[in-house]
Amino acid sequence: MSDASNILNELNDRSREVFRRIVETYLDTGDPVGSRSLTRDFSEKVSAATIRNVMQDLEYLGLLDSPHISAGRIPTQMGLRMFVDGILEIGIPDEKDREKIDATLGQNSGDVSAMLDRVGSALSGVTQGASLVLAPKHEAAIKHIEFVPLASDRALVVLVFADGHVENRLFTPPPGQTPSSMREAANFLNALVGGRTLSDTRRVIQSEIEKKRQELDSVARDLVDSGLALWMEDDTHTERLIVRGRSNLLTDEQGEELERVRVLFDDLERKRDIADFLELTEEGDGVRIFIGSENKLFSLSGSSLVVSPYMNADRKVVGAIGVIGPTRLNYGRIVPIVDYTAQLVGKLLSDRT
Repeated sequence: MSDASNILNELNDRSREVFRRIVETYLDTGDPVGSRSLTRDFSEKVSAATIRNVMQDLEYLGLLDSPHISAGRIPTQMGLRMFVDGILEIGIPDEKDREKIDATLGQNSGDVSAMLDRVGSALSGVTQGASLVLAPKHEAAIKHIEFVPLASDRALVVLVFADGHVENRLFTPPPGQTPSSMREAANFLNALVGGRTLSDTRRVIQSEIEKKRQELDSVARDLVDSGLALWMEDDTHTERLIVRGRSNLLTDEQGEELERVRVLFDDLERKRDIADFLELTEEGDGVRIFIGSENKLFSLSGSSLVVSPYMNADRKVVGAIGVIGPTRLNYGRIVPIVDYTAQLVGKLLSDRT
């Protein structure tokens, strides 16, 4: 069988219109589409029998499927892909949708993470899906590190970057830490980090610990090891992925659909895998659409992902924004919203630099 694009080119006008109307109706209602409903407002006067013959041909080509309890048809994954690539018309976001997104970015508190969290919440609200926001890495050089004891089992590591950015990270320190051991560990690290990013620092800390094992107190060394583990954990991106609006996916779901959503929730918990997947958006500009099994992460739940990268002032991809939901997404509405939001976030980040 030829690929979807070739099949689309081979369809005559009547077949294309039948296919388009079936997909659009299905995306709007979620129900199988029958021949009689199509004949009522078809552009040319044709019988239901003629429409049924066209539908059978489209099913033979793999573009439509017939649910076992219905005489109507629904698009297959290949049909949805062909519709999205060859027929779907993408406009601009609705004015009300733009205003809701704009309002979140207008609350400029200077905290990028808080801003992205608001964007994720707004995006899930506007699209009624689950939003995914991959926050940008902070790769500025580190200026200073400090450990602050909070309790016997809790401590704070404060990272001050050369560009003025400050990050506070809670962690569980090894037992037996004292204020003096924390100062020693911080002094040791500060002697290494000058002018280096976190990525650079990770590469040299372990070897330096081995070289200076005798000079560094064992308690302080344990703390450095603990801090190194914290940074390695941060490098998995689990804290940089913001997921909002999962409850939207539960609306009016029953039976098999509820099981699909349960599987999807399990997928969403695997944040590291999702973050790695979203970073594939760095391979190309613009919105990308993954339908069903095209997205290996969500293939079991039969979900779709609409995702777009956003860039900094240097036109470098630093993160991604996406919406996930059932394959019956309103792609014509979701795609421009995701694209608009990604461009807006990129502009905001660029204006900060």
